[in-house]
Amino acid sequence: MKLKSSILLVIALFSMQLGFSQQSKQGTQNLKNYPVPSPHQIKWHEAELGVVFHYDLHVFDGKKYSQAANRIAPVEDYNIFNPTELDTDQWIRAAKAMGAKFAVITATHETGFAIYQSDVNPYSLKALKWRDGKGDIVGDFVKSCRKYGIQPGIYIGIRWNSLYGIHNFEAEGDSEFAKNRQEWYRRYCERMTEELVTKYGDLFMVWYDGGADDPKGLGPNVEPIVRKNNPECLFYHNTESADFRWGGSESGTVGYPNWSSFPTPFSHNKNLDQQRNHLQLLKQGDPNGKYWVPAMADAPLRGANGRHEWFWEPGDENAVYPLENLMDMYYKSVGRNATLILGLTPDPRGLMPEGDVKRLEEFGARVKEVTENPVKSTNGVGRRINLNLNKRQPINQVIIQEDITKGERIRKYKVEGLTRSGWKTLCEGESVGHKRIQTFDPVEVSRVRLVVEQQIDIPQIRNFSVYNVN
Repeated sequence: MKLKSSILLVIALFSMQLGFSQQSKQGTQNLKNYPVPSPHQIKWHEAELGVVFHYDLHVFDGKKYSQAANRIAPVEDYNIFNPTELDTDQWIRAAKAMGAKFAVITATHETGFAIYQSDVNPYSLKALKWRDGKGDIVGDFVKSCRKYGIQPGIYIGIRWNSLYGIHNFEAEGDSEFAKNRQEWYRRYCERMTEELVTKYGDLFMVWYDGGADDPKGLGPNVEPIVRKNNPECLFYHNTESADFRWGGSESGTVGYPNWSSFPTPFSHNKNLDQQRNHLQLLKQGDPNGKYWVPAMADAPLRGANGRHEWFWEPGDENAVYPLENLMDMYYKSVGRNATLILGLTPDPRGLMPEGDVKRLEEFGARVKEVTENPVKSTNGVGRRINLNLNKRQPINQVIIQEDITKGERIRKYKVEGLTRSGWKTLCEGESVGHKRIQTFDPVEVSRVRLVVEQQIDIPQIRNFSVYNVN
């Protein structure tokens, strides 16, 4: 009996040393109930920054873009598409200068026009006089991505198709003709998906604008096609599955706390998007969710001065976000456990505008400045991680990263610094996940410690770094 008691005592003391407090007891009992990311979702987190290039017929019409009109009015003369200086290398160099690890291109958007050589969609570059009908912008784009070490992705717009009269996935009408057209469109989308995920090699992601709807309803059954033919590709998304979720706005930010866990294996659909409680869930996730569905923050680069344009339009040069706005997005997306995607807009020449390129270069340089030179870094396991700075010096930023291969384990934390007058709380928070970045007023400290106050399992800290950012 004494031996049994001694063994139990040793186990109890060992558990306390590793950080199992009474408040985390419930979490440890549910050790196998919290989600972890799949290998391709790890790629999503590690990327942190990406871009999406929007390019379509209406870039060439010289008019301000009207989404409402574009969804219902087919473009009469598709030969207006004529990028005489097309250079996808230039696009990708601009993305790389920004620090993007992946790039996505709109193979099709709401006109239904496809900017590649399609054997499925006759309304494509094959129909043009441009390059004698042999152009393939998606192909050029993918080659450029691989040339510069950027992971390529493809965006497929099927929710709206003004040429075929598809509105919110539906061929309108109750006639037999409409029903037959609906079934044809479903098969058409599936065939186009198969074409795109087999034609261009391994892809980082396939992104369905507005989703691909319900495969048991109006939507095509595209997920099995993606999974079979491009198994490591991120799928985004339909009403049954999503490898990541939209962060609830197009502001380039997500809410805080922001958890990668979610109550369903999908993120949203056309019937849920506008429900207030669901939008809040998209922005923050659910710490008790059973599925790993991390957040994406997106915004167009040309979103300043009252504009919000995903496509190039005349006279929008002053709509490029200032650097300070982009950095605010960075801290409120990547710094809140999300991945940030900026929308970029090649012009009618087929080039990224010079002002846009310059701003991306500035943004990439500033991100490096605030993340690449820590005063000191460490990692560790347990509820308390210590950093000895050896001498008192100013700091004003911390970066914390969990080893998310083992899940999000932290629920509440604080960061303390040892000042002349003793330990002082510098910042505190809830979710950490892949990356949490916090700034605070400069303070001189000789030691810093991360204290996990609540957790569901032993904290696994991949990185704890402090900075003095100018």
